[in-house]
Amino acid sequence: MNTEVRAGELGHHYGPRVHVLDNLLLLTTLARLGSPSTSLGEMIPNLRGVYRSLLEAVVGGEFPAQEVRLPTRMHAAHPVHGFYRGRVLDPGVKVVVVDVIRAGIVPAQVCFEVLAGLLPSENLRLDHLNMARRSAPDGQILGVDLSGSKVGGSVDGAILLIPDPMGATGATTVRLVDHYLEHYGVPASIITMPMIATPEYLRVVLAKFERLSIYTARLDRGLSSDQVLAAAPGLHWSLERGLDDKGYIVPGAGGMGEVLNNSWC
Repeated sequence: MNTEVRAGELGHHYGPRVHVLDNLLLLTTLARLGSPSTSLGEMIPNLRGVYRSLLEAVVGGEFPAQEVRLPTRMHAAHPVHGFYRGRVLDPGVKVVVVDVIRAGIVPAQVCFEVLAGLLPSENLRLDHLNMARRSAPDGQILGVDLSGSKVGGSVDGAILLIPDPMGATGATTVRLVDHYLEHYGVPASIITMPMIATPEYLRVVLAKFERLSIYTARLDRGLSSDQVLAAAPGLHWSLERGLDDKGYIVPGAGGMGEVLNNSWC
């Protein structure tokens, strides 16, 4: 069992770079997001809530902090004691949030908006990657296409934050990170934030990138055998299965890009 599991996280055998949140509110919200009875009007605010919680975990676990002594509005009345003394997010940290179009639009915007209220504007950027899935005639997922993307420059020394909601095959994440490493420098760290991830996704992206960490609200391995499901996550990693033959997550939440954009073509 991973000995570095933090409070509020699920114990597992995937290693210290994987953080599976154990949060009843998040699990309930994800159950609603995956339900066929949930309306579009419910989905978007629920998705925003999921990503605020995921971002809280990421910032608390991965971002640098500094000790401060800052006056509050009570300083005028209490000039000696009217200070906050404690930790805050280091304002010098640089962050690049990546919007993976289409399902990642809302998650990326949530992360960008929250961080924009906390960091200097020169240390924060929102990139847009149009990573369309390429599929065979039978529906088999073949890969991703990056045409039409917009990247704002170097990521050297920055935290590369990837709030793409579905960690399925790992192909999108691998193509995305390779694109940045090939063309835009070397980030200080890479953090993916799928709201749902599969064991296959964990295996692919962790093996590919040594400096990458994963934060997820739920681990889906629903196509595994009963014996495997009864064991701790990751104990029988090679036997765990969360993807169907077309590369979709089971139980999952369906085609989130189509659902969130109300697109049926």
